[in-house]
Amino acid sequence: VAALISLSFGGAVGLMFLMLGCALPQYNQYWPLFVLFFYVLSPIPYCIARRLVDDTDATSNACKELAIFLTTGIVVSAFGLPIVFARAELIYWGACALVLTGNTVIFATILGFFLVFGSNDDFSWQQW
Repeated sequence: VAALISLSFGGAVGLMFLMLGCALPQYNQYWPLFVLFFYVLSPIPYCIARRLVDDTDATSNACKELAIFLTTGIVVSAFGLPIVFARAELIYWGACALVLTGNTVIFATILGFFLVFGSNDDFSWQQW
C-alpha cells in the first residue's frame, strides 16, 4: 500500500511540474502538454513484450530488447520535445526546465511502477 501511495504522489508531483510549465502567467503556453502522449506511449512496448515473451529462458530475447529500444526512443523524444519547443521560441526556457523536471519525475514513477508491480507474484499488473 505504501508503494502505491508513493507512486501516486510521484505522478502527481510530476504532473504538477508539467502544469506549472504551462500555466504560470509568465509562460502561458500549453505546447508542453504534448508530452502527455509520451507518458501514455512509453509503457506500451514493454507491456506488449511481456505478454508475448516467455520469461523462462535466461538468454537475451529480441522482442524484449526491441521493446526496451522503442521505450528508450519514446523517453528520449519526451525529453527532446520541450527543448525543441524552447529552441523554436514557442515556450520559454524556464517552462522547458519545469517540463523536463516533470518528465524526470513521471518517468521515474513509471519505472518504479514496473519495478514494484512487475514481478510475477499474486499482486501484479499483469492481472489487470
